[in-house]
Amino acid sequence: MISVQEVWAIRNQGLVGDRYASGAGSFNKGKGGKRQITLINGLFLEGSGYEAIDTRRNIVVTGTELMDLLGRGEFQIGEAIMRAVRYCDPCTRPNQLAKEKLAGLPLFRDAFHDRGGIIAEVIRDGLIKLKDLLVPPPKSY
Repeated sequence: MISVQEVWAIRNQGLVGDRYASGAGSFNKGKGGKRQITLINGLFLEGSGYEAIDTRRNIVVTGTELMDLLGRGEFQIGEAIMRAVRYCDPCTRPNQLAKEKLAGLPLFRDAFHDRGGIIAEVIRDGLIKLKDLLVPPPKSY
C-alpha cells in the first residue's frame, strides 16, 4: 500500500496501478473490475490506532457519510464519476499483512465493525487528486 498525490480512475476497472483493477486483489482474484474502489470515512480513524494506509482502502474521505451514498446514484471525486454499490465489510487482512506494525491493536474487523466503508464502481474515467472533494448526488425530497 502506498499513498499517492493523484491517480486515474478507469471506467469498469478501478484505479490505475491498484491490485483490484488488475484482478489481483484478495477478494477478486482473476476478476478485474470487481470491487473497483473502496472508500472509508476518515473520522473513524481518529483514536483507533490505525492510519489511513493501514485500512487498505483506496480513498479516505471526511465530511460525507458514505452509507448515505448507497442507492442514491452517482457521485463525483475530482474528475471521476462513481456509484456506491455496497458496504465494504472490514476483515482481518490488514492485521495479517502488518502484524508487527498493528500489534496490540484490536483486529481491523473488530475496530471498524459497522464502519468499514463502501465499494464503488467507476462510471466515468477521471483524474482524482489528493484533497479533491467528494460531491454527492443531489438529495431527493
